[in-house]
Amino acid sequence: MWRSAAIDRRSFVKAAGMGFLAALAPKSLMALERADAVYASGIRAADGSFAVATVTEGGEIIDQVALPARAHGMAFSAATGKTVAFARRPGTYAMIFDPRNKGEPIVISSREDRHFYGHGAFSPDGRLLYASENDFDGNRGMIGLYDATDRFTRIGEFETYGIGPHDMTVSDDGRLLIVANGGIETHPDFGRTKLNLGAMQPSLVLIDAATGALVEKHMLPAEWSALSTRHVDLGGDGRIWFACQYEGHRNDLPPLVGHFAKGEDLSFIDLPEETTRRLANYVGAIAVNRSEGLVGVTSPKGGASVTIDARTGKVLAETIVPDAAGIAPAREGFAVSSYDGDFRSTRSDVAWDQHIVRISQRLRS
Repeated sequence: MWRSAAIDRRSFVKAAGMGFLAALAPKSLMALERADAVYASGIRAADGSFAVATVTEGGEIIDQVALPARAHGMAFSAATGKTVAFARRPGTYAMIFDPRNKGEPIVISSREDRHFYGHGAFSPDGRLLYASENDFDGNRGMIGLYDATDRFTRIGEFETYGIGPHDMTVSDDGRLLIVANGGIETHPDFGRTKLNLGAMQPSLVLIDAATGALVEKHMLPAEWSALSTRHVDLGGDGRIWFACQYEGHRNDLPPLVGHFAKGEDLSFIDLPEETTRRLANYVGAIAVNRSEGLVGVTSPKGGASVTIDARTGKVLAETIVPDAAGIAPAREGFAVSSYDGDFRSTRSDVAWDQHIVRISQRLRS
């Protein structure tokens, strides 16, 4: 379970040290002192430059770290405090930094015949970084393995047993890699063009983190082969939640959110028709609030966020959020950002990118 939001903030301040705090502008320092929790997300600044912003739960920007290009997904290691910003597909960089100090970031590049898919995750001990990648000439998904103890040197790779891996995560015990293979073929020669929409093969897979062996592969039902599995998050009970983006006819009403656990078949949430329409067949991000038993999703195309009861699958709340972007667990419910500069109750002169990561520690037994 997550520590309390107040402890999240105090832990961040304690780990940052006096040097970091002294370097903050007075307004940023005051925002941090009032904060309940701390997050990080990619931004596009008003001058068109890109950065990662550290931000309070209320949406006040504390600090920024410049990026070489637009970012997409984020990953955080509770064990080491390191945070990673992954380039937007088909980008080839990932930048690792510690948001609690002013140390020089580490920038790594994908292999020459690979590109990043915008997501990744740390092993629970923080010693390995996993990144979703594309072997674009072989048309197969890969997970790159990077040694976090040796300046993130690339030390190997595993297959994802599918096409177009996007989001991924790691089980709490570190034994399983969980990958959403979107099923869409792309190649950097064609930018972000989707090359196989008539023959998609979306799937969700479990991979042995020690060997790379396939543990389970779940293909979507044939009638929903155009339903790209894109994002995943984990519940405290180990249940895997996934969210989809539909590449079929705009008037169809496909299931967009589902869950499963090891040894189980996929189960979809039966969202009300009006909710599915509001999400516009496109879920851009998903997050689980473990302490409250909630699942939250956002849709930039639909301009909305939806909160679901993880136990019953019932929709508890729907909120209009124009250009809704990232979502992450908050002290109560979720923190939601937008491409238009909103982060919860605060608007900034930036465009928040698609994903948010909560910088917090987990309780240890």
